[in-house]
Amino acid sequence: MKILVVDDERAIRNSLKEILSDEGYEVETAEDGSQAVEMLGKDRYDVVFCDIKMPVKDGTEVLQFVVDEGIDSAMVMISGHGDIETAVDCIKRGAFDFIQKPLDLNRILITVKNAAERTSLVKDNKVLKKKVYGRQMIGSSAPLQHIREIIEKVAPTDARVLITGANGTGKELVAQSIYQQSARSAMPYIEVNCAAIPSELIESELFGHEKGSFTSAVKQHKGKFEQADGGTLFLDEIGDMSLAAQAKVLRVLQEKKLSRVGSDKDIQVDVRVIAATNKDLTKEIAEGRFREDLYHRLSVIVVKVPSLDERKEDIPELVQYFSEQICAEAGRSPVPFAPEAVALLQERSWPGNIRELQNVVERLLILGGNPVSASDVKAFV
Repeated sequence: MKILVVDDERAIRNSLKEILSDEGYEVETAEDGSQAVEMLGKDRYDVVFCDIKMPVKDGTEVLQFVVDEGIDSAMVMISGHGDIETAVDCIKRGAFDFIQKPLDLNRILITVKNAAERTSLVKDNKVLKKKVYGRQMIGSSAPLQHIREIIEKVAPTDARVLITGANGTGKELVAQSIYQQSARSAMPYIEVNCAAIPSELIESELFGHEKGSFTSAVKQHKGKFEQADGGTLFLDEIGDMSLAAQAKVLRVLQEKKLSRVGSDKDIQVDVRVIAATNKDLTKEIAEGRFREDLYHRLSVIVVKVPSLDERKEDIPELVQYFSEQICAEAGRSPVPFAPEAVALLQERSWPGNIRELQNVVERLLILGGNPVSASDVKAFV
């Protein structure tokens, strides 16, 4: 773990460096704020011990610089003239902790341990988000550009969005893009595949349950709406939801409150709902399988995701993207596709849409040559 010590007192710098180095940490020092900012801009530090009075040349404090630049370092502020008010102010402005001089050895070591755990959690969370939300809508076709324009307008609002389109078109990517560009992006994003949950469990999954409310309810459970409080709930394949669950979802949307299964207590929730379906909900309404009032609540904005056959000009970009992604995951160098091979892929129909194309690209990378040729496409697709 790497630590930076920022203090204009040489004795403090050297003392902290010696203590922390003896504990096995890699420690560097800076004698003023300007030097610290320069070092923070070039290298990454897990923890920064910084005297509270360490202005940079323009008057900005090191703490403010770290917060403004979004640097992950855990800032531990130190001062010989601190009080409770000063400590609280530092924490409010983004510091991890505040330690008053003279520095106590045990307090320093405990703080470093806690700060290291916090930094590790932040790092793990970023990796997780990158894995979950790092996928992109690839392509520059007119239909895709139109969807991006809608997302740009809709995302900053709290309007509910209904995303329609066939399986494999990327409806979940549209939902994630709306979430990422919204004011709720720092809050939870919870996905529910309504088609994958048995009808008898969907209400418990969405709204939670109390202990003992049914045979297997051995403890209290918070539902997806509660888990998404303050954030965004993505209801995928909502056309497969039971009518009973639809009625409860409608109540939550109307009243912004719910009650867990087995309870009559109301719980307030603030959730933005994005829904998706591969079904024609107007037909489902006509046949009595979907509530019309819920449809109107969900469809403030409707985004229709085009099929791959409607945006074949995006296939070259998608092939390159999937090839690079699959090869990177396999630890091998990217394998190019010959222009003739890509042209053949553009000529065929894609009933499975982008999901099918991704599978075909992976198959060609395994069975085809380097580069993947037109004959490979004819042989394996």
